Amino acid sequence: MDEPDRTHTSSRLISASSTRIYSACIQPGDLARWIAPRGAEAEIERFEPRHGGHFKIILSFGSDIGKSSARTDVVLGRFLKLVPDQRIVQAIDFVSDRPEFAGTMTMSWVFHPSGDKTLVSIVARDVPQGISKADHEAGMASTLENLAAFVETGDR
Repeated sequence: MDEPDRTHTSSRLISASSTRIYSACIQPGDLARWIAPRGAEAEIERFEPRHGGHFKIILSFGSDIGKSSARTDVVLGRFLKLVPDQRIVQAIDFVSDRPEFAGTMTMSWVFHPSGDKTLVSIVARDVPQGISKADHEAGMASTLENLAAFVETGDR
């Protein structure tokens, strides 16, 4: 039996330069304001935006949908590649005792400038089995909506 495709994607055209968007992705204070999907809040405990640098982000939810505990996701990651204004590639693990959330997911953020706008594409590969494609893609779309609001208007 073939393994189901564990690649999830989302993209959005954002009215901001790739430089502005890249900066919002590597500044922990900015990232904390927009990275959490709708219904969640983010706390950045560790953030080293350099090749091989590590990060720890805690997402808190208002309902019991967490992977690490009923209402939290604890995300441990490291930066595999940072190409200023073009690409960020991360290896991500969820802290969880539940086997359906085990394994390292690779998440790539790619910035494609188009005039005064930028197409931001997220590709998540090797997504843990416990994360449904529909839910994950909706969460990524929500995060991109937050990113757009943050870089276009400073809101979130």
